Amino acid sequence: MFKLHERLDQDCLLVGQFELCLLLISRDANYPWLILVPKREGITEIHQLNATDRQLLLDESCVLSQTMTELFAPDKLNIAALGNMVPQLHIHHIARYHSDPAWPNPIWGAASPDAYDPDMLSARCENLRQRLKNRGFR
Repeated sequence: MFKLHERLDQDCLLVGQFELCLLLISRDANYPWLILVPKREGITEIHQLNATDRQLLLDESCVLSQTMTELFAPDKLNIAALGNMVPQLHIHHIARYHSDPAWPNPIWGAASPDAYDPDMLSARCENLRQRLKNRGFR
């Protein structure tokens, strides 16, 4: 039975879900930072997904990427599946800007996490839900 890793549960907020993936938002307001987590038990790597799920993951990642580009107009969109701290397969989608605290380096360890204002976090999540609602998101 699928269960979200406790670290992701602690560091993120659930925005909603696609057919395959949960969509999470990082609580770190330094960057627009979203995470897709396939709802499959025991999966740590993309190649472990069956062919249908691999295609769904790519499709959902592309929908999210396009939506983030429209919403946040980043200078670059970083997409990565690292899993060094959290073995459960999860795909980071991070909008990057020349002006962000880590540019051009990786974000990990570059700046202390900055908590969202609760109203801003709520508005960002609702805006994402509205933008994604006709794109396989619920």
